[in-house]
Amino acid sequence: MSLACGIQLPVQSQSTLYAEPWEAAAGPEDLLAVARAADRAGFAYLACCDHVAIPRRLASAMSTVWYDPVATLAFLAAATERTRLLSHVAVVGLRHPLLSAKQYATLDHLSGGRLILGVGAGHVREEFEALGADFERRGAVLDESIDALRAALGPEEFPEHHGKLYDFEGLGQRPRPAQDRVPLWVGGSSPAALRRAALKGDGWLPQGDPRDVLPERIARIRRLREEAETEGPFSVGAIAEPLYVGTPGWDVGRRTVSGPADAIAESLRAYRAMGADQVQVRFRSRSRDELVGQIEQFGEAVAPLLS
Repeated sequence: MSLACGIQLPVQSQSTLYAEPWEAAAGPEDLLAVARAADRAGFAYLACCDHVAIPRRLASAMSTVWYDPVATLAFLAAATERTRLLSHVAVVGLRHPLLSAKQYATLDHLSGGRLILGVGAGHVREEFEALGADFERRGAVLDESIDALRAALGPEEFPEHHGKLYDFEGLGQRPRPAQDRVPLWVGGSSPAALRRAALKGDGWLPQGDPRDVLPERIARIRRLREEAETEGPFSVGAIAEPLYVGTPGWDVGRRTVSGPADAIAESLRAYRAMGADQVQVRFRSRSRDELVGQIEQFGEAVAPLLS
């Protein structure tokens, strides 16, 4: 089994946990250059985060730079050809499912069927309150939102869903998604999120779980799916430590995995041994050009060693 690699885009979200200094002054041209490089290098997907508004109490850590995922991925869809487009993750509880379905169905249609809809519960209380969304019951809201989105992103022009929170029928939405079934990956690492991913999702997006806990969580998802007799393709994800291909001439941080291609490939293959079939990578960089160079080197030298 080969290990697919995706990349969380720079610039579009600038939390102090991972943003590089050069991203602060970056913009659309930089996003385009990185997306095109990842597309050429054969990356499985480009990912974009989702926050509507950040409260002052969190702004110093999270920043207020969070591009809209639908607008950003649609912008990049026109500049790429093969790479898939992942919302990692869309906080779908902030919006009515018919609204989310309209946006993401259009994105899938325009991109020729390259959408992967990643969804999560969200964590910023003020964001929910400002939008009139239910923060306390966001898990239950997400559960039903997934069911409603399954219907609204399916093949029917007039989708139908009858639930406790959302109820609709007889309302047509076109264009339909290009895909017969839009892959729906569930984010989160809590017990509830693992169960949601196993029973309702087509894949799991962990939240940076360290390597020592991943095998148990992957096993739990497999077990839940077996017990429920849930069938069909299922993608198990992982998020790697920061990477730097080659010998860095600067301080890339103690957690960064660096070195020759075979050493990086060996580090990533450990995720496949745990049961993951896709891993999200991030490269340390001091400029857009250095990041593009890292992506190119990875595609040329590391990716062939992962098949």
